[in-house]
Amino acid sequence: MNLHRARAATLFAIVVVAAQLTPSPVAGQGTSPRLSDGTPNLQGIWDFGTVTPLLRPAALGDQAFLSAEQAAEFEAQRAAAAQVEVAPRPGDPGAYNQFWFDRGSAVVGTRRTSLIVDPPNGQLPDYTAEGRARRAARAAARERNAGPEDRDIDERCILGFNSGPPMIPGAYNNLVHIFQAPGYVVVMNEMVNDVRVIPLDGRDPIPPHIQQWRGDSRGRWEGETLVVETRNFRDIGTAHPAPNMERLEALGPNMHLIERFTRPDDGILRYEFTVNDPTAFTQPWSAEMTMARTEDTLFEYACHEGNYGLYNILAGAQAEARQQ
Repeated sequence: MNLHRARAATLFAIVVVAAQLTPSPVAGQGTSPRLSDGTPNLQGIWDFGTVTPLLRPAALGDQAFLSAEQAAEFEAQRAAAAQVEVAPRPGDPGAYNQFWFDRGSAVVGTRRTSLIVDPPNGQLPDYTAEGRARRAARAAARERNAGPEDRDIDERCILGFNSGPPMIPGAYNNLVHIFQAPGYVVVMNEMVNDVRVIPLDGRDPIPPHIQQWRGDSRGRWEGETLVVETRNFRDIGTAHPAPNMERLEALGPNMHLIERFTRPDDGILRYEFTVNDPTAFTQPWSAEMTMARTEDTLFEYACHEGNYGLYNILAGAQAEARQQ
């Protein structure tokens, strides 16, 4: 059995067992909906698209929250902007038009002015010298275009640019399917159909020299909240553009990611995360957002199917190099 078949078989087995955990209200055990075994029920498909940016807009200064009127105005502005088609620059064949984007239409439920909640100014902390060097190396690789390794991992269809971890809303495919089985929680993102099978049984982490694109995750329950700690990332394993195009590629194999999933009611999932990478940032930083329960369906994301973009990027770069 090859790796893909083994992974598919494992995931199928977990899905079958998860289907047996039917939702059932259990009195006196907290506010979250419960499964029949008493575990908080996080299952379902959740939409984390939002017009709230990762970083607070400079014009808002120290304002941490929008008023209801400001939120409505901001949502209207974003809706209008989503209808504007921008012509590509001369010589550029263009890419997606607005039809293909699905960034979300509402601010987060808290009406925060940014997804980042710490530092309080809603901005990323300063980069360390190593973090700046890592970002510069990635920018130089994109200019070099010597091979596919020089391009970003989302272009190479290795990871979805919004699936992380951590999950940060992107231009489209902002859906995540969570389902549970005894001893496991599975997080499946629509973008590139990334899947994390997170054990909850307290097993030891993998050795630190083994680095993975999504890291190595371990979960536990703290009351109503699922806490997931992830380490052992690759050097660019979570590099992706955020909504304001701030690339998080300074993050590296020393990152310690803590995610928290809490379901305060039937239709809302609160997602919080803290990034701690002392080689990338001068201090840890945290973000939070609300996800909405949806009846939408996740579809196959066949990223490599008919994908000639990466080939053309590299071929074009080599053609330019030959002309110099």
